[in-house]
Amino acid sequence: MIVGYARTSTLDQTAGLEAQERDLAKAGCEKVFVEQVSSVDVKARERLAEALEYIREGDTLVVTKLDRLARSVAHLVELLEEIEAKGASLRILDMSIDTGTPNGRLMLNILGSVAQFEREIMLERQREGIAKAKAAGKYKGRKPTAKAKANEVLELHEEGVGATEIAKRLGIGRASVYRILDESKAA
Repeated sequence: MIVGYARTSTLDQTAGLEAQERDLAKAGCEKVFVEQVSSVDVKARERLAEALEYIREGDTLVVTKLDRLARSVAHLVELLEEIEAKGASLRILDMSIDTGTPNGRLMLNILGSVAQFEREIMLERQREGIAKAKAAGKYKGRKPTAKAKANEVLELHEEGVGATEIAKRLGIGRASVYRILDESKAA
């Protein structure tokens, strides 16, 4: 069975959703799962979860574009593993990729590798830029929020307030509270 999945991020993208549904019908999808939800909120993507649950051995899950399915390379790999574990395959229409074929799997792996490479190069450039800015005295980094509240932590602790409550009141982590208390004892 050919199963389709269509998604847009917002409710006002109805034209984009209609176009996806039309393209999936042309691709021969017998059942289509549709939702309007952000790709970032994976837990809210209930229709994707239903589509993954629905597919069986020999089925093909079809999407019009890769970004309609996965939010990142890691997410794509996770979804692909789930699809393949069921004995199904993935087809991405705009890229003409079908993981049911050796060529399709190769292309998807190549594109995933290129995306990973681009991300690593971008992070390397970012680290170089930060190092350069630090050397020029222009980059100070994030102000340490917990350390700035050390006096308040110590005062609340002396009043008998517990670490969890201190963290909650001051909007810092419990580990930060314990770190401040330990540093205070050591000093």
